[in-house]
Amino acid sequence: MQMVAAAKMRRAQDAIAAARPYAQRLDRLLKQLHQSVDTQEQPLFAERAVQRVALVVVTSDRGLCGGFNSNLCRRVQAELGEYADAEVELITVGRKGRDFFNARGYTIASHHADVFSRLEFARATAIAQDLTRRFAAAETDRVLLCYSEFVSVAAQVPVVSQLLPIVPEEGAVEAADYTFEPGPEQLLETLVPRQVNFQIWRALLESNAGFFAAQMTAMDNATKNAGDLIEELTREVNKERQASITLELMDIIGGAEAVAQ
Repeated sequence: MQMVAAAKMRRAQDAIAAARPYAQRLDRLLKQLHQSVDTQEQPLFAERAVQRVALVVVTSDRGLCGGFNSNLCRRVQAELGEYADAEVELITVGRKGRDFFNARGYTIASHHADVFSRLEFARATAIAQDLTRRFAAAETDRVLLCYSEFVSVAAQVPVVSQLLPIVPEEGAVEAADYTFEPGPEQLLETLVPRQVNFQIWRALLESNAGFFAAQMTAMDNATKNAGDLIEELTREVNKERQASITLELMDIIGGAEAVAQ
């Protein structure tokens, strides 16, 4: 399992490395457009009083990965406490997150099954379109994306980021005088949904790579622990065998002495 996880982690890590430059350029372009248009006309930029919150929790479908899933779920529980006065809906991606919150009495509004068995951008788009539709229809006022960010093989950090409404960081990009063709408004209509799609896709990629890294580490630790246990049991068996031989020798010597007498 360690070897299989290592091979799959390498492919997942390559997918993240390929996706990050696109995400950075798209984010930068959106920030430039944000300064050029009236964002009030864009429904996905609309900030409302937070009465209904949707938390999208991305975990793995399988276990044997140490604290990878439990660390994220505990982080989500802490986030739920921040919205105690709001109506919160849990949307789970991955069986472990669904099982964790079901076992603790939380209601799962919707669950996306078998996403990681065949990880495709179309699945991320389907999830994003549903979230976008509900936010634009004012069925929810804020959408939070909860996943484990792949930092390194030894570190997967639980992250909670705001997916909707889109709030670009102020001052991150200096204002520039660009001529857009088509106009900024038309570009936003295309790029904003694409940004949401890609944020979901990136979260899936990060979680997928993080799971295999955590599983590889957990299986390496399990292998070492099993080796230590085998050595300890071998010593115990050798001690018992030596004690048994010693007793047999004592019986033989005692019998020989009795015959001699």
